[in-house]
Amino acid sequence: MSDLKPKRFWTSGAVVETEGGYTVELDGRRVKTPAKAALVLPTHSMAEAVAEEWDAQEKEIDPTTMPFTRSANAAIDKVQHQHGEVAEMLADYGDSDLLCYRATHPETLQKRQSEAWDPALDWAAEMLGSRLIPIAGVVHQPQDDKALRRLRSRVHALNAFQLAAFHDLVSLSGSLILGFAAAQDWREPDEIWQISRLDEIWQIEQWGYDDEAHAAAEAKKSAFLHAKRFYDLSI
Repeated sequence: MSDLKPKRFWTSGAVVETEGGYTVELDGRRVKTPAKAALVLPTHSMAEAVAEEWDAQEKEIDPTTMPFTRSANAAIDKVQHQHGEVAEMLADYGDSDLLCYRATHPETLQKRQSEAWDPALDWAAEMLGSRLIPIAGVVHQPQDDKALRRLRSRVHALNAFQLAAFHDLVSLSGSLILGFAAAQDWREPDEIWQISRLDEIWQIEQWGYDDEAHAAAEAKKSAFLHAKRFYDLSI
């Protein structure tokens, strides 16, 4: 397999208005997705973020330095064509939400979970109209069907760009409620991420720090924070 990367072929990038939104032109040539679809973005601010990534490329194009472009490509090439399936998969997190499965011991961990997770469930009950109930232990117990249907409807209402970001907010945190909490600015994204890692933080406190696990956690945190930024740019 060749390690050669595509060369930069343009002088400057520009945001231009197009049918259905905005796109990016490189010396007048419109950027396309990997599937050769038109790169039509929903907001000017998202198009600016994508254009800045293209302008930041030097002699070679490095996709790993272009997270907004990658997310936009995923929204157009994948999520847009599988919207229903992606929405259903994410909505299913509600019936086994991280915030609902509580430790049976020790008491210190139980208390910490209640203090961190109960406010998020209370917020969801008030702002999303869906009350999920905490469960002691790890054995699945179904949540209220009406609450889950309300959450499912909200997930399906997201557009392809929002859903692409929401996918990472939910899958990385393990919580549909925290995904909504991040999207709707319940608290700062960093704090929501820390809330999602409560159990992992507890384990570190008990058993010690691991460099490899820390590096993996930092990569996930970076992806979570990017997803929040991408979600905000889609509005």
